[in-house]
Amino acid sequence: MAEGQASSSGGGGASSQPAASGSPPAAATSPPAATTSSPPAQHQPHADDLLAAPDPDEDEEGQDDGFDADSALGSDAASSTNSVTASILEYRTIKGRTYHSERHNSKYFTPNDEQQMQSVDITHHYLMILLEDKLFLAPIKEDVEKVLDVGTGTGIWAIDFADQFPHAEVIGTDLSPTQPLWVPPNVKFEIDDCTQPWTWAEDSFDFVHMRYLFGAIPDWTAVFREALRVTKPGGWVETCEADVAIVSDDGTIAEDSAYNRFWNMLYTNAEKFLGVSFQVLEQDLQKKGMEEAGFTDIHEFNYKVPVGGWAQDKRLAEAGQYMQLTMLNDVEGYTLFLWNTVMGEDAPGYQEYLAFMRRELKDRKIHGYMKVRYVYGRKPGGD
Repeated sequence: MAEGQASSSGGGGASSQPAASGSPPAAATSPPAATTSSPPAQHQPHADDLLAAPDPDEDEEGQDDGFDADSALGSDAASSTNSVTASILEYRTIKGRTYHSERHNSKYFTPNDEQQMQSVDITHHYLMILLEDKLFLAPIKEDVEKVLDVGTGTGIWAIDFADQFPHAEVIGTDLSPTQPLWVPPNVKFEIDDCTQPWTWAEDSFDFVHMRYLFGAIPDWTAVFREALRVTKPGGWVETCEADVAIVSDDGTIAEDSAYNRFWNMLYTNAEKFLGVSFQVLEQDLQKKGMEEAGFTDIHEFNYKVPVGGWAQDKRLAEAGQYMQLTMLNDVEGYTLFLWNTVMGEDAPGYQEYLAFMRRELKDRKIHGYMKVRYVYGRKPGGD
């Protein structure tokens, strides 16, 4: 399958907690200083491998990916809305990072502060590049009237959709009011927990959009049943998810790398603590959940998104640079809660692993990627 094309079938594991080594505290674990390895000589590329551009020479300073994170970051700080109760704004704080109110599911793993919201907006950008500047893949009608964006984050997808379809009413929902105050007149945001019964009436929306809900959903079929209920007959529901594990096709991720022994280890082990999945593709939760909920005309599209700008394909290399940027901007935000959950609160070694992780993220000789899948389906009935 050529990268970025649809496939008809559904889509790395992590090692367990590593033994202590080097300078980090004894209770923590750390990869050795050299965390990269050359591709095994025996490796033969497969047709669906994500191919890398030539590696930089050993003596070049270009081993660093060279993408300027600071210059690419915007300053669009998300603002809180005025029409929310005080309880919603009573954020939890962990090591100076704020997380959504305990009114909702307190197990959700990412912060809701400005630094993380920057990464959310960067994620939107690399997914737009991945889809060649499309906001969605579902074949919705041009005269779409009412749209729901579940897990809207900063609201960036909902705002862009509202600009593209000014005649449509767009509602974005999330656990925290992290959306801007100034938005198109056809957009509004609501505080809502999609894991609870949805409050909208049956047959309310022409299109329901859900994106990057991994780590938040204990029962995917239940969520898709609610989506089916609120969608009009003939309307569409689209879901975009990722497998969070960073893997490679050419063996350039060493077993003792921070990718494996920190990032992949945390996300793999966190599943049993939190009761949610971070490997939505591997477990085929999207298509299976939509089928069980009762959707028809289900279509699936699979992608590999590089972590960094190392890919031969220019579009994927650009998407990979922004994938790298979203992680460099807030590796802490993606791992702090999970570290405390899996390793124990204040377990030593965390800052050392962050340093190793940042170094690997910048190394063009490590050809890591994440798998991303778009799935959409139609509610039976309608025209």
